[in-house]
Amino acid sequence: MAASPALRNAFIALHGDLGAGKTSFVRHLLRAAGVAGRIKSPTYAVVEPHEVAEPHASWRAWHFDFYRFDDPHEWDDAGFRDIFAEPGLKLAEWPEKARGVLPPADLDVVIEVDEAGVRHARLAAGSAAGAALLKAGAGA
Repeated sequence: MAASPALRNAFIALHGDLGAGKTSFVRHLLRAAGVAGRIKSPTYAVVEPHEVAEPHASWRAWHFDFYRFDDPHEWDDAGFRDIFAEPGLKLAEWPEKARGVLPPADLDVVIEVDEAGVRHARLAAGSAAGAALLKAGAGA
């Protein structure tokens, strides 16, 4: 199944405590989009690129984990500004650690775990593209 154009170029920011399920969410989303092979956590690398192969197209996705991001100069040195300027899906865990250098998210996903260990997700659109993603998800 082909991904929507809104997903192919979205920036999705994932919020939640350690162990909330942000990386699992990304893995499932990338797998559903068509990423084959191993989907590694970018905890130490900060970013992992992925190629999404669809029947009639391919596109890029980048999975960021800013948990260990401390130096805003790293943003430019690592080429993150260029990645965010390119087409493709960007998924970022711990976006608050890169506040001030990240663009506004199209979609914010907040994952919380209650006392019983049940996960709850809240989604909020931050742009027209984010609203399109929420609308597409409501129709799925």
